[in-house]
Amino acid sequence: MLCGNVWLRQNVSDHLHPLCFQHTRPEAFARQPCVTRLPVWGALLALRLFAADSRPDPKLDALLRNIESRYNRTQSLKLDFSETYAGISHAPSHTEAGTLYLKKPGRMRWEYSFPAGKLFLSDGKDVLLYTPDEHRAQKSKLKASEDMRAPLAFLLGKLDFAKEFKSFATRPEGQNTWIDAEPKNPNVEFSRVEFLAAPDGEILKLRVTGITNAKIDFTFGNEMLNVPVSADRFIFHPPPGVEVVEGDQE
Repeated sequence: MLCGNVWLRQNVSDHLHPLCFQHTRPEAFARQPCVTRLPVWGALLALRLFAADSRPDPKLDALLRNIESRYNRTQSLKLDFSETYAGISHAPSHTEAGTLYLKKPGRMRWEYSFPAGKLFLSDGKDVLLYTPDEHRAQKSKLKASEDMRAPLAFLLGKLDFAKEFKSFATRPEGQNTWIDAEPKNPNVEFSRVEFLAAPDGEILKLRVTGITNAKIDFTFGNEMLNVPVSADRFIFHPPPGVEVVEGDQE
């Protein structure tokens, strides 16, 4: 449900888009167009999962299966989110928040309460980012390819830990568990992904570290699975005077 090969230009928004590791500020993750460009859709069957010390870990294996089962079987989802970006400079971190709606196949709505009015949509064919301060929206094609998997894959219902990550380590946080995962693909723009998971497989937090050590932290709450979501939520109705720009147009 995430965009593929979507380039969010600097003149579209001065904020971090939740799905894009390319921040519009200089401390951005280098060269990374979008989280969906990273490995974001995919079934844990053929390979055994191993902890960082390479020994089988039945508890970890069971937890990863719970996460995959929870989200891969979900047809729609609603949750609250906050996202914080911390670059490699001494600039203060940047936080945004709102409500996320997802519906298979390929539909998604990131509806922001802070900054108010910001919107990211996918209708399954196109993706669109709207920022009220810019009085414009940027629209690009969604390309659902085999390369769409990984940090946010659990939201998309195509999560495959064994395919995307080569090693895992865990640490407890109360009744929940942090899963520290290292990607298999050496060419992606992130070096580490950490998931905080509840025993039933619900993802509570997600932290992604870029190859420059910049970080994006997501916190999720009030998750509701298989809730009714109107198809109209995934259609952009531009306010008067708002320009819709296609692709890389200025």
